Amino acid sequence: MSSSLRFDRGHTDDLMAFLMASPSPYHAVATAAARLEKAGFRQVEETAAWDGTSGGKYVLRGGAIIAWYVPEGAEAHTPYRIVGAHTDSPNLRVKPLPDTGVHGWRQVAVEIYGGTLLNTWLDRDLGLAGRISLRGGTHRLVNIDRPLLRVPQLAVHLDRSANPDGLKLDRQKHMQPIWGLGDVEEGDLIRFVAQEAGVDAEDVIGWDLMPHPVEPPAYLGRDRELLAGPRMDNLLSVHAATAALAAVAEQPDAELPHIPVMAAFDHEENGSQSDTGADGPLLGTVLERSVFARGGSYEDRARAFAGTICLSSDTGHAIHPNYAERHDPTHHPVVNGGPILKVNVNMRYATDGGGRAVFAEACRKADVPWQTFVSNNSMPCGTTIGPITAARHGIQTVDIGAPILSMHSARELCGADDPYLLANALSAFLAG
Repeated sequence: MSSSLRFDRGHTDDLMAFLMASPSPYHAVATAAARLEKAGFRQVEETAAWDGTSGGKYVLRGGAIIAWYVPEGAEAHTPYRIVGAHTDSPNLRVKPLPDTGVHGWRQVAVEIYGGTLLNTWLDRDLGLAGRISLRGGTHRLVNIDRPLLRVPQLAVHLDRSANPDGLKLDRQKHMQPIWGLGDVEEGDLIRFVAQEAGVDAEDVIGWDLMPHPVEPPAYLGRDRELLAGPRMDNLLSVHAATAALAAVAEQPDAELPHIPVMAAFDHEENGSQSDTGADGPLLGTVLERSVFARGGSYEDRARAFAGTICLSSDTGHAIHPNYAERHDPTHHPVVNGGPILKVNVNMRYATDGGGRAVFAEACRKADVPWQTFVSNNSMPCGTTIGPITAARHGIQTVDIGAPILSMHSARELCGADDPYLLANALSAFLAG
């Protein structure tokens, strides 16, 4: 590994700040948008007419953001280079009727979102974040970033089988957090949230709220070579893609043969089937409108898509020292070994040999080491937005990511070098 690419503390420090500022998908896209604004990007409204001017632009919709940079002289059929990611993480979500409780405990009714490791949410100090919807159709971000909720675990004295037989949690009965004492009052939680947001409770007519751990990210290890934190699946990739797109947009236009794009979607953890998910029309619509705004035809759209390549960046599995038998015996990605190329011949990942060559070339240009991940044949393979993107839009897609441990935990673990290495590889890819 080149000495110039060793752990860039500034980049990883910035990732930690990004994670803290992004306790929900809505906060994540707002944080990414603010960073792109500083790099000269400007928001375009979906309901407005678009023009064909050059420069950086982005669209926000709920928990999704699509951003792209059109260099001077870009033709209508100029292809795209896309980095795809997702903004959501497995967690707990507040139900429509949130006020509940028994035996003098006031609780919040929650639903399980995605494939979270339930036990990792026990006995943690939790805040509450997301967005509230107001009369008139506006939204307000909310982030109560202090200890407010807790899902208490049953004492071992009352469950002697927990250690020898393993903890068994009922998703309905055992995961409802407490947030105080007293009688249950209908509307109490939303009144509290409205007060925190500085709005009248009567004006709040909808909400998308979720608990989040308030413990900040932290370096750990003898040499601080590891990073622990929440929501790294997949805000690590969103942060890297945002940094890469901003950096590439600062290059001279003559050096950009493609139009670089960042596409960060919501709802990956539950199948991507929403208007802000990768299986929705958002990305295709944005790319098409960009072609047509530059005076292009359907033929130009087809030519642009035919030359487009997408790197779908999501976290992947590093070799686990306590469960090595769960991994493929010849593919052992390690943390701080660089980003991983994900391969599955059954197309749970979209990578093929041509995609491998694209990724390898980007890493070569960036002087970044890389690794390969393949699942153990005896276990089902996970998936990402990669195959969805490839199938829905007919564009070449490659699945990659950073290796981590404790995936889908409330607090995950990665190598402190890997976020910087991933961002460098993405920058080289977007630059073409």
